[in-house]
Amino acid sequence: MKRWVFFIPVIIGIIAIILLKQNTLAPKQKPLQEYAKSVRTFSILQVSVAPTAIGYGTVQPVTTWEAVAQVEGIITKKHPLLAKGAIIEKGSVLLQVDPTDYELKIAQIEADILANKAQLDELEVRLDNTQDSLDIEKKSLELTRKELQRLQRLVKQGGVSFSDVETQERIMLAQQQSVQSQNSSLKLFPSQRALLEAQLLQKQSQLETARRDLNNTHITIPFTGRISADNIELDQQVHIGNIMVTADALDKVEIEIQIPIRYFRGLLSSNNGVSINLLDLSNKQNVTFALKAKVVLREGGISTSWDARFARISDTLDPKTRTVGVIVEVDNPYKNVLPGSRPPLIKGFFVEVHLTGVSRPDSLVIPRSALHNQHLYFLNKDNRLEIRKINVDLFQAEFAIVSGEINKGDNIIISDLVPAIEGMLLLPHADIETAERLENIITGTQQ
Repeated sequence: MKRWVFFIPVIIGIIAIILLKQNTLAPKQKPLQEYAKSVRTFSILQVSVAPTAIGYGTVQPVTTWEAVAQVEGIITKKHPLLAKGAIIEKGSVLLQVDPTDYELKIAQIEADILANKAQLDELEVRLDNTQDSLDIEKKSLELTRKELQRLQRLVKQGGVSFSDVETQERIMLAQQQSVQSQNSSLKLFPSQRALLEAQLLQKQSQLETARRDLNNTHITIPFTGRISADNIELDQQVHIGNIMVTADALDKVEIEIQIPIRYFRGLLSSNNGVSINLLDLSNKQNVTFALKAKVVLREGGISTSWDARFARISDTLDPKTRTVGVIVEVDNPYKNVLPGSRPPLIKGFFVEVHLTGVSRPDSLVIPRSALHNQHLYFLNKDNRLEIRKINVDLFQAEFAIVSGEINKGDNIIISDLVPAIEGMLLLPHADIETAERLENIITGTQQ
């Protein structure tokens, strides 16, 4: 009886579970719902864009002049304003080397030239005298020959002795020797004249050198410039090759900047429409450097600018760092100076350089942040994500110019989508702030 008491609760529990299962309703399944991802959108702009690039560099004078000593001596005079930083007018004598030795040398060479000319005059006189003597000797020889012929006829007739004939022959031979001697002397005159003339030319060359050395004792600045180094004092001995003074011209300065190649390529235009190889800017590429340039100084609360011009590409084209060296020039950097607000553009200033290329009309512009490895995320008419590959024609700091399957007014996604799944549902919100900022940036590039 006690065993059955133990099984009664178990049996009741089993019966209860069976009854509960029979009375339980099946769970109802809700239909699947698609949730839209909230994103910021941008409507593609079509505007005229002038590509720009900004670089930084240090101002340097285009022309720097060094006064190198070309003569030796003691400095006897020095310009009263000659000091580092001073501005000195063109043609001013900065230094004078003692000219006494060079003046004495000129006087000595001039005396040697006079003596040489006198020797040439004397040679001409001796030449004339020798020629006259030769003429006389020739006439005397002719008379001697006739006398010999007369005696030879007489000796046959017995009128004179053989000894008289022999004596006359000896006289004629002596006369022939005299004529030969005069002829030999005449033949020496051309070489003697050539020697004296060569000596005269040498003396004249020495005179020109001495006069040039005398001129070099006066150190004159060739342009109006600012003195950047003063290495000499009064009564100091200078030697050939010493750099005494250095000056910078004030008419023009230049700035070299480094621009990333991909930005600089966008500033250029090719007349034949082909891709530009910046590592080989030969004439065959027909590359046009129609660039505008502006130099901006921001220093100690001062912000001012100067018009500049593109001068050339430097030799610092580096394929490793992907930058190209660009040099711009500014004329009259000391013009329109206003104390406290517009200083002169002097050597050593660290400045910005803005380069602007030829305007590209009807360009399709997007924010750079919208690019995803040559792809754009589009919002289609069903508010779903569509991914397209496009071409990037120009990179700028804040935006890019693109082409391909893209049109003005297309809505693109500028939010970060992680993950970005083709066809996913989106909840768009137009980013008015980004559109206005980009328009302001593009408008600024046209100025």
